[in-house]
Amino acid sequence: QVQLVESGGGLVQPGGSLRLSCAASRSIFSDDDMGWFRQVPGKQRELVARFTSGGRIDYADPVKGRFSISRDNAKNTVYLQMTSLKPEDTAVYYCWLSDRSFHNYWGQGTQVTVSS
Repeated sequence: QVQLVESGGGLVQPGGSLRLSCAASRSIFSDDDMGWFRQVPGKQRELVARFTSGGRIDYADPVKGRFSISRDNAKNTVYLQMTSLKPEDTAVYYCWLSDRSFHNYWGQGTQVTVSS
């Protein structure tokens, strides 16, 4: 079992920035996939950014060039730096981890609202 705890959401004006954090209850292993999804009411949860076990970093097209995913293995934490935020980035953001057995773990979600 892995617990994921997100923090850092909130209300921000268009063009602003936020940084989300996700702390895992255990070390992040090299064969874990880990990253961020987001979901708005009535729509499917969608990938935002992730580290893959193969060493790749993936970004969804709508966030490329604006969002950056990073990690601090010493703190078992993954971050999502979001810049140039747009109203369409408004969503609940979920931290996600998939382990070597393909078990998926999710955080409780953190609300990001981009509005003037």
